[in-house]
Amino acid sequence: MHERSALASGQRASCVRCGTVLWSQGVLNSTAWLAIVLTSLIAFTIANFMPVGTITAVGLKSSSTFLDAVAATWRAGYPSVAIMCFATGFLMPLLDILILAWLLAFSRQGRVAPGLNLLSRWLHYVRPWAMVPVFMLGALVAIVKLADMASLTPGAGLWAYAALTFLLTGLSKLNSERVWLLAEQDGAVQSMPVSIEPQHHPLDCEVCGQITMSTADEGHCQRCHTRVHYRKPAHKTRTLAILLTAIILYLPANLYPVMINTTVLGGTSSHTILGGILELWNMGSWDLALIVFIASFVVPLTKIVILAILLGRPAKGRRDTMMHYTRMYQTVELIGQWSMLDVFVVILLTSLVNFGPLMTVRPDVGAAAFGMVVVVTMFATMNFDIRKGWDEVDDDIELPDYQPAATAPTFT
Repeated sequence: MHERSALASGQRASCVRCGTVLWSQGVLNSTAWLAIVLTSLIAFTIANFMPVGTITAVGLKSSSTFLDAVAATWRAGYPSVAIMCFATGFLMPLLDILILAWLLAFSRQGRVAPGLNLLSRWLHYVRPWAMVPVFMLGALVAIVKLADMASLTPGAGLWAYAALTFLLTGLSKLNSERVWLLAEQDGAVQSMPVSIEPQHHPLDCEVCGQITMSTADEGHCQRCHTRVHYRKPAHKTRTLAILLTAIILYLPANLYPVMINTTVLGGTSSHTILGGILELWNMGSWDLALIVFIASFVVPLTKIVILAILLGRPAKGRRDTMMHYTRMYQTVELIGQWSMLDVFVVILLTSLVNFGPLMTVRPDVGAAAFGMVVVVTMFATMNFDIRKGWDEVDDDIELPDYQPAATAPTFT
């Protein structure tokens, strides 16, 4: 454990063992963060209720919002794809913004927000599933794909999504633990002192950052009452089961078409993920082809391979080796959601290219399987506990001896 100390603006504190940043002192206070959150809410409203673009072909026009794309995918007979896209592109980002707005509005006044414990837990669970930046990149790919088929005019929704992507990238630093730190600084809540007792387990709360000492290896956070574990129970068994599911789904995701194009003159054609990448390359958009190849082919395969390596690593090892494993795990966490790119491309094309018998695009089995691969690999990553590996490390550094203070300190 590390005793939390006061930091100057811009400073950050890192773990003396693995180097991971534990907490930092940002330059923005709760009022400034609230301003960014409210701006994001305005951009979110425009992005979802104004057309992303308008396509013109054979004398006909078709425009679409994100919600139109979800509805069109549902009508096309793929409700699973529609639900995944609605949750990750609309519901989760909206909940993220609304929860932050509620908590910060009370925090800046030095008051405890009603429902702080529950809402901060929701924020912690919702955050990984908010994929607005992924949809923005998917919209750009869809525009390039439509370049040879029809004339497309970007709408206000697309520009709002661009702004929202920038804003939500900044808000990604404002996780549930930082919200609690801001509430501490505003005087709305207090950190609770920790007394080190022999034979007690330190239970770390991922929601509020509070350490709770317990005689058992599980319990509840003494501050926000979230259920916490010393280590995730049966993490390897659960991760392996979920990972095998992802591997099974990965085959149809790449072998079956993700979308089917139908035109009066060209007939019906289907595209797998790799087929769509080759199409972008042949159109001269090698940069986007490379992005889609990395996001839709390399990233899912990399996640599966890294998780397999982590599951099969030796029980004991050196500190420097475990640091490499830790960075690999953090990489999987970071890139997890970007595999959803192709699914967003498909639903947007389904909505925009909808000219009846003249020209249509609809999703196919590959899109549903690929979306499930993204979801399942993210669940596998969340269930894996990288800390278990550190329990068996033969340390080659001397950790500083802890000298108890006169009063019980706050730990993280």
